[in-house]
Amino acid sequence: MKVAEGKVVSVHYRGTLKEGTVFDDSRKKGNPLVFRVGSGQILPAFENAIIGKSPGDVTSVSIPCDQAYGPRNEEAEQVVPKTTFPGGFQFHAGKVVEGFSKTGNKMRAIIKSVEEDSVLLDFNHPLAGDDLHFDIEIVECQDEDPKQD
Repeated sequence: MKVAEGKVVSVHYRGTLKEGTVFDDSRKKGNPLVFRVGSGQILPAFENAIIGKSPGDVTSVSIPCDQAYGPRNEEAEQVVPKTTFPGGFQFHAGKVVEGFSKTGNKMRAIIKSVEEDSVLLDFNHPLAGDDLHFDIEIVECQDEDPKQD
């Protein structure tokens, strides 16, 4: 069976940045990635690279940042008072924090720097501004999700 819109596929992949740094690897996680093609769960360029492929096929795709997580937006950085965090919160640069916006939307940021009374939060996706490369192996392709049995 060939990969097509609506099919449920399992893939192993290895994602690297331009200079070769590995940012994700399904084999190291121990499980292939399973998703329905066309459901919007996966980057469209990733999906397009596997359309028409069959289990056992191996392919690669390079995705420029504007087709991945977009360019970095320096305006997506914000200084926030430490008082907005729960008491006893441990602040350190590089820590991922989650919360909710004033409108109730879930938000995720990385603490970029820590000052005496405030922190600088970066709301960009961690891969924003990066061109991505994926090596992909099609493991399985079927009409239904095997986990739903």
